Amino acid sequence: MGQALREVMTANPVALPGDTAVRQAAVKMRERGIGDVLVVDDGELTGIVTDRDIVVRAVAEQDDLAGCVLRDVCSSEVVTASPDEDIDAALDRMRENAVRRIVVVDKGKPVGVFSLGDAALERDQDSALGDISSATANS
Repeated sequence: MGQALREVMTANPVALPGDTAVRQAAVKMRERGIGDVLVVDDGELTGIVTDRDIVVRAVAEQDDLAGCVLRDVCSSEVVTASPDEDIDAALDRMRENAVRRIVVVDKGKPVGVFSLGDAALERDQDSALGDISSATANS
């Protein structure tokens, strides 16, 4: 068996309720230098919102963002994996589902996010994606 996701995932993901304002989530993303937040309602993972979701589903579609909340713009079909799952299996699932991130869940609770950037850092740090993923955020 290869390397487990728990060894390379980004731990302690930001998780916010679905009724959180999109702007508040964007501020959290900026503060943490991340591109996603998880949507959790009543202790259950109900979605994921990326910086791209905010642009495409909120900014580009809504004139007034004051009432726009995460459940309005999240992807509700979240692809998940176990912390003990092999990186290659997770990458195959990401490819099959055409997603750039997979939520790592342990006993029903999100414990991390594994992204293409994490994979690049682990597998090929000298690649363009590895270089970009390891660079300091410019925000």
